Amino acid sequence: MDSRFKRCLDEGKLVKIGVQQDLVGKEIAAAAFDLESAEKSLKEGNPKWATVQAYYSMFHTAKALVQSKGFREKSHACLSIALQALFVDENILPIEQFARFRDCMALRQDADYGLIYSDKSAKEVAIWAKDFLAAAKKILK
Repeated sequence: MDSRFKRCLDEGKLVKIGVQQDLVGKEIAAAAFDLESAEKSLKEGNPKWATVQAYYSMFHTAKALVQSKGFREKSHACLSIALQALFVDENILPIEQFARFRDCMALRQDADYGLIYSDKSAKEVAIWAKDFLAAAKKILK
C-alpha cells in the first residue's frame, strides 16, 4: 500500500465506507452540473469562476471514482492521493488525466486565493474537466 494513502487512512482523511452506488451517481451528477456551469461562465466572460467550477467538476469526478472503490475523502490532497493509488497506479486511469486534475487543483487555488487566472487557462481546464468526466464515465460502466 502506498505510504501516503496509508497516512490518509490513518489520519482519517480517507475513510473506508464500502461501495455506495447512489453516492457515485450523485458525484457524477454534481460533476456534470459544475462542468455546465463552467462552460456558462466562460460564455459570460468570467474566467475566474469558470476555473473554479471546472476544478469542482474534476473534484466531484474524482470523488465518484474513489467512492466506486469504497472510499470517501475528507481532504482535497487525500482525494488526489487516493485517485493516484486506486486508479493511476493500477493502470485504470491514464497519468495524463491525473496530471490535469493536479494542475487544475493548482489553477483553482491560484484563481481563488491569488486572483491569478486567464481566459486561456479557464478554457483549457473546462476541456480537461469534460475529458475527465467522460473518462470516468467509461471506467464506471
